[in-house]
Amino acid sequence: MEVEQKPNDLSTQKFPLPVDSEHKATVFRVHSFAPPHMRAFHISWISFFSCFVSTFAAPPLLPIIRDNLNLTSTDIGNAGIAAVSGAVFARVAMGTACDLVGPRLASSSLILLTAPAVFCSSISNSPVSFLLVRFFTGFSLATFVSTQFWMSSMFTARVVGTANGLAGGWGNLGGGATQLIMPLVFSVIRDIGATKFTAWRIAFFIPALFQTLSAYAIFFLGQDMPDGNYSKLHKSGERHKDNFPQVLYHAVTNYRGWILALTYGYCFGVELTVDNIIAQYFYDRFNVNLRTAGMIAASFGLANIFSRPGGGILSDAVAKRFGMRGRLWTLWMVQTIGGLLCVLLGKVGSLGASVAVMLVFSIFCQAACGLTFGVVPFVSRRSLGIISGMTGGGGNVGAVLTQVILFRGSRFSTETGITLMGIMILCCSLPIWLIYFPQWGGMLHGPSSKGTTEEEYYMSEWSSTERNKGFHQASMKFADNSRSERGRRVESAPAPVDQGTPSPGV
Repeated sequence: MEVEQKPNDLSTQKFPLPVDSEHKATVFRVHSFAPPHMRAFHISWISFFSCFVSTFAAPPLLPIIRDNLNLTSTDIGNAGIAAVSGAVFARVAMGTACDLVGPRLASSSLILLTAPAVFCSSISNSPVSFLLVRFFTGFSLATFVSTQFWMSSMFTARVVGTANGLAGGWGNLGGGATQLIMPLVFSVIRDIGATKFTAWRIAFFIPALFQTLSAYAIFFLGQDMPDGNYSKLHKSGERHKDNFPQVLYHAVTNYRGWILALTYGYCFGVELTVDNIIAQYFYDRFNVNLRTAGMIAASFGLANIFSRPGGGILSDAVAKRFGMRGRLWTLWMVQTIGGLLCVLLGKVGSLGASVAVMLVFSIFCQAACGLTFGVVPFVSRRSLGIISGMTGGGGNVGAVLTQVILFRGSRFSTETGITLMGIMILCCSLPIWLIYFPQWGGMLHGPSSKGTTEEEYYMSEWSSTERNKGFHQASMKFADNSRSERGRRVESAPAPVDQGTPSPGV
């Protein structure tokens, strides 16, 4: 339900973009910086971009760093695992923090807390210290959760997939951009007169400074919700302070969140894994120089400029016609094709063919990430932050497990590991078939014959006592605005019946 901005309507007069009943923007204008919606979009993706640059600043310089610190292949593998493992719990914690204190404070605090680790990368002098700085820097990747939470709080159901896809995709660009940035910065510093073992250390000051500045931008320019920051809304009584045990309970007992976490583990988790291994893979297997290997590796991450956003846009597009069922079918198909391409990438043996397959694989892998977060906002209204954190954390768990099993030490060659990783993608995509929303249906079945409504589904997260106090009203607005997930059936959507008692089994 879109709210028209009439001149005498003071509740919506302050928003430059058209909004719905929750004051979420109903359009997405990427060229705009209008507060609070589009401003939140731009500062969120830029800050997430800076965290990606920091976390993956080391891989493109590994041929130099490993000689300086005498790193073995096991040391390098362990450091790569450390870089993505720290964010596993940090992402779940970030989701919780977003639910309780808002994305602005949660995100800016984490970015500032992890920036010192990036600065300390320049003084690493042993395999252990190198592993530790990568571990603590990797915590910053949890800002992805605040980014997705923020977009889901600022944009309505019809465009939330697009907003999430663009914010996440452009943030993930940092994984590709750093493959170009760090070798270039290293070369400039070395050409000025520094030795190569000094130049790589100085180079780390660039991502560290960038990350620090982005934290201040979030804090001073950001806004938690369309109507203001959490602190203001709590004081005014417009938003109640939620009961954390209840928020957690409704998140962990919703099986849809766990399936999406697994799915994300083998699209975004694979992307993280490739960011860690791909430059060294081309450097070692095809004997290309450091800069060429960095450029090839960068092309994988830089595909995020359109691939992940494309997944989000595609999710919204199919939902207009086929609703939630269309989102799920498209997610499964794109993820499966990505798995097949990953298998093929490990099989091809020439440089040109490997680059070509890698590029196509990157598009499907990253589009699946955008498609996943086209579904996430609808799993739960009350526990959106924790569900987002669980899903985001699943991406890091997938990266850790994949690197431990396939790319740590010399158990498998890198090309064999890539092929096996593709098989894991195919297997971990199958549970998407089990996701079912009683009001919308799933891949195999349509909506429940009981006639469950959106209001009943989202109201089931609130007790009768909480409903009597009116705590569920925001969920009711969201339910009304998410009726478009019925697809073409939205025109014949029945009006909600009794909003006091949710149907059993929702």
